[in-house]
Amino acid sequence: MRVHLCVVGRLRSGPERDLIDDYLKRFDRTGRALGLGPVTVTEVEDRKGGGMAAEAALLRKAIPSGARLCILDERGKLMSSPDFAQRLGEIRDGGTGDLAFVIGGADGLDPSLRAEADMALSFGHMVWPHMLVRVMLSEQLYRAASILAGSPYHRV
Repeated sequence: MRVHLCVVGRLRSGPERDLIDDYLKRFDRTGRALGLGPVTVTEVEDRKGGGMAAEAALLRKAIPSGARLCILDERGKLMSSPDFAQRLGEIRDGGTGDLAFVIGGADGLDPSLRAEADMALSFGHMVWPHMLVRVMLSEQLYRAASILAGSPYHRV
């Protein structure tokens, strides 16, 4: 199952970029044997003047046709890491070819795009900077692959 990160904004070099690159590289290595990956990241332009609707239009173009859609949103479902790993495995085992995770810009996601989602995921009730959410999602993808592989990375 191919995994796509469709995100608003361009990530410059720095600590966030380094963490994301590291975790996604680990995910690709670990996930390959599990039928997960590769990960592709598509960044769309931050449309401050056009608002969330313009960003949603760009994000829709970035989402592969037929992909399952999971948005990151503070109103989404709270999950433990093992639950997230299990859900990822279920989606893969259900025959999904493409899974797209969508992260909005500073103002969040347009309600119309939220309504199209198959799943909404939250990293807590707090609002996180969208660039930090990328880091957190990248780490959780790697952690999920590690859990599915039986790796000792995730300890309880």
